[in-house]
Amino acid sequence: MPAPLPAPPVLRIGNASGFYGDRFDALREMLTGGPLDVLTGDYLAELTMLILGRDRLKDPGRGYARTFLSQLEEGLGLAADRGVRLVTNAGGLNPAGLAERVAGLADRLGVPARVAHVTGDDLLGEDRWGQGVLTANAYLGGAGIAECLRAGATVVVTGRVTDAALVTGPAAAHFGWTAEDLDPLAGAVVAGHVLECGAQATGGNYAFFGEHDVRRPGFPLAEIHADGSAVVTKHPGTGGAVTVSTVTAQLLYETAGARYMGPDTTARLDTVRLAADGPDRVRISGVRGEPPPPTLKVGLTRLGGHRTEVAFVLTGLDIDAKARLVRAQLDGVLAARRPAEARWSLARTDRADAPVQEEAGALLRLVVRDHDPEVGRAVGAACVELALASYPGFHVATPPAKPTPYGVFEAAYVDAGTVRHVAVLPDGTRVPVLPAAVRAGEPAAVGEPLAVEDPVLPPPLPAGPTRRAPLGLVAGARSGDKGGSANVGVWVRGDDAWRWLAHALTVERFRELLPETAGFAVTRHVLPNLRALNFVVDGILGEGVASQARFDPQAKAMGEWLRARHLEIPEVLL
Repeated sequence: MPAPLPAPPVLRIGNASGFYGDRFDALREMLTGGPLDVLTGDYLAELTMLILGRDRLKDPGRGYARTFLSQLEEGLGLAADRGVRLVTNAGGLNPAGLAERVAGLADRLGVPARVAHVTGDDLLGEDRWGQGVLTANAYLGGAGIAECLRAGATVVVTGRVTDAALVTGPAAAHFGWTAEDLDPLAGAVVAGHVLECGAQATGGNYAFFGEHDVRRPGFPLAEIHADGSAVVTKHPGTGGAVTVSTVTAQLLYETAGARYMGPDTTARLDTVRLAADGPDRVRISGVRGEPPPPTLKVGLTRLGGHRTEVAFVLTGLDIDAKARLVRAQLDGVLAARRPAEARWSLARTDRADAPVQEEAGALLRLVVRDHDPEVGRAVGAACVELALASYPGFHVATPPAKPTPYGVFEAAYVDAGTVRHVAVLPDGTRVPVLPAAVRAGEPAAVGEPLAVEDPVLPPPLPAGPTRRAPLGLVAGARSGDKGGSANVGVWVRGDDAWRWLAHALTVERFRELLPETAGFAVTRHVLPNLRALNFVVDGILGEGVASQARFDPQAKAMGEWLRARHLEIPEVLL
């Protein structure tokens, strides 16, 4: 096996993108803001794969995140001058195509670059998925990235890898870790999860945003050590903040229980310990790892049909009666056209005696879905025809648009040994990457899973006076999506608050506070080291973000809704 990369005992890995469309200047800012060894960019999400799939339908040479190539017009030379290696999943559905274009750009700019790429995640050609699948991509680990870096690559382009693989790959190459080094790999997975969403680790989308200047938060970086521990920080002079609380918020994002499973290792989130390590520095330590599962997750996207939405503005008095009238007027066209789905919702955003007209209005939404776009067109036309023949003050938020395609996301699982994970080195050599269990020997050789015991709850607070107040006065929250499920992570910043939260916010209370979760399975996970609870609501997002099943299709604001809800809180905490 080639020797590990020669480098200092600490590996500084930064992030310059959390999604396709993130801050364009971030790559330059990270390269010029301070020392780095590796700069990563995460461009892929469930919705992004659908977008890239549609791009590939129009042009088979596309299917990658074009923004990255534009960023390299300036960034490639900066990285070369500073000796920073670039690792990105911007290759999307076409990592070989993007790698070729990066190499061409380097030649045009006269910048020395050794470009490699990782392939094998695209499983679309297999028969097992059935009809209508647009993309089918396995979530690979970081071993292919490590192979490329060990071979001297200065730019590594991947397709679908886990978000954390952008950190585990460089760390494994740097420190010489193997598949048997489960604890260090788990530490890198946790650091990678903190970095993957960019500014969300430095004060972006943060519950207590008023405590910091978050007008333009900097992007995060992690100082990775040989034992897998890390310090999360940011470049000096950049906005935002790195605190135990901002890191906790990101750790809870789009996770579930104690086991965070991936192709490199299963990281035990219940072993994570966070501690302040100076201004804008948080140390992550104690992370334990277990063998990865024998399967790989596969993200499937397909076009689900066409969607039409109309939002009627109901103003002033008799809101409910106005809503009933509109629904009755459209019953005929809905019965005649029989769409696959017709969903009504009434948002009572109005208030009595409003001094501003917009505050006197409620929104009645009709969403129609069908495989035939003509169904949506007919319903939209019928809505327009009501303009002079319906409730007083009739108008719509926007005119009905033509039906738009929507997507569906589904997760499947395949045996890791059936996926042909390949590292394509800068000289074109193709190196097969075996599954972690094979590289380490039998799974038993790398350790048995640790028992997940029921966490011991702290003793409850002594009885005392309470006050009805918003949960958000004492607790932070961050929420997000995984396929059709939503997670809501809730944390507090003191031991007394944890003694209250751990007992007060049960699944039953969670359901009471968020009535829309009725009818969906809700699971509560307890993470005492983080003073946190993580709630997973299965199925509330329908068939995933692209299907737009809810007003908030990615559940981004569900946590803030929870924080705004009132309950009895001990006065000692307020």
